[in-house]
This record gives sequence, C-alpha cells and structure tokens, in this order.
Amino acid sequence: MDINQVLAGWDNFYVIVGSSAGALTGLMFVVITLTKESRASTDPETGVDAFASPTVVHFCLVLLIAAILSSPHHTPATVSISVGTVGIGGLGYSVLVILRISKVKAYAPVGEDWLWHVFFPLIAYGTLVWAAVMLWRGSSVGLFAVAATALLLLYTGIHNAWDTAAWMATHPNEPAAGSESE
Repeated sequence: MDINQVLAGWDNFYVIVGSSAGALTGLMFVVITLTKESRASTDPETGVDAFASPTVVHFCLVLLIAAILSSPHHTPATVSISVGTVGIGGLGYSVLVILRISKVKAYAPVGEDWLWHVFFPLIAYGTLVWAAVMLWRGSSVGLFAVAATALLLLYTGIHNAWDTAAWMATHPNEPAAGSESE
C-alpha cells in the first residue's frame, strides 16, 4: 500500500475536519473568557478543568490528527506511530478527566455527562490505538477508523461545548461546572 497515494484521497476531509476543530477551539476560548466575569470561583473543584478543558483538548487533537494525516511523505510506520501516540495520549488524558470529574464538588455529574465526557472519548482514543495497529499492518481500514474517530471527537466536543455554554448561560452566578444536565 502506497500510504501517500491513499492519504491523498483524504485531503478535503481533513481540511474540513481540521478547520472545524480549530474554529471551535477558538470559540471555546471566547465562551470561557466571556463567562469568566460572571463566575464566583476559579477553584478546580468547580469543574472547568473536568468539563470545559477536555473539550478544548478533543478539538486540538482532532486538529492534530488532521495535521498528521495531511502532512506529506508518510510511511505506514510514521502514520501508525503518530496516530497511535495520539490515541495513547488521549487514553491517558481520559483517565485524568475521570479523576477530575470525580473531584468536582459544585456539580454532580449525571449519566449523560459520563457518556459524553468519558465513554465516547475513551471509545475514540481506543479506536485510534486500534487504527494504528491496522495501519502498521498495512490495512487501509485503519484510515477509515481514524476518520470516524476524528468525527466522533469533533461531535463529542460540539456536544460538550454546547452543554458547557448552556450551563454557564443558565447558571450565571454559580461556579462553572460545565454541564447543564442536573
């Protein structure tokens, strides 16, 4: 499999997905900045680091995936190692998010929060690791798994960004916890 020839067919997909992730990352900064003045606390137990920060990380990793798969002169090994590294890093970060969520005192996470903030990201990053193995073996199926993962992380981030913004808008005088589901 000539990986560069196969990747060439994905250019438009990763331009769209990467651009979307970059723009949404910027919007998260705007939302957090605009609502910061109405927040009563910056204590980590309020949940910003458990709910809003991971959303930015997911968007940034989608942007990174798009950059990796759009860069020239890859070999199956470089694509596999790069994708696998993002997947392993994402799994590690997901464990950190679980620890952060369990320490939030200003808000009690409900099932939807665990689904969108923990389960879907774990599935996405685990899929990236699996895709890296498939790419290492020379299977182009891995590229479809990477693309599905990028979309899952993008949609997860969109959901979580909306949830964070809606919670902050409806709870203007309370500490930011990042989710409207109560």
